[in-house]
Amino acid sequence: MKMKLFDSELKVMEILWKEGDLSAGQLAKVLKERIGWNRNTTYTVIKKCVEKGAIERYEPNFMCHALIERKEAQHYETQELIEKMFDGSREKFFSAFLEEEELLPDEIERLKRLIERKK
Repeated sequence: MKMKLFDSELKVMEILWKEGDLSAGQLAKVLKERIGWNRNTTYTVIKKCVEKGAIERYEPNFMCHALIERKEAQHYETQELIEKMFDGSREKFFSAFLEEEELLPDEIERLKRLIERKK
């Protein structure tokens, strides 16, 4: 995936990733309950996601299906953050994260294993 999803688009995608395919009406209802969006706002954001190729619509009932996986969006957003805030350096990114965050011992062990697998 090489597309920028804005926060509003990610809100729609999060619901589709969690719930699976939903009609536009169902999405509008969920987003109204969770964040207070009106139907027109939801439909506008769905349309933008369709235009970007992140969602496909199909009948019946204007069903919406995520075309990209959550992991793809996470990867893109992480790469963009590293480029923008850490001069493209993964080392600077990890250093900043590890210096600022308290980690549990089991989290530290999992991170060590991830690093070992990358060697």
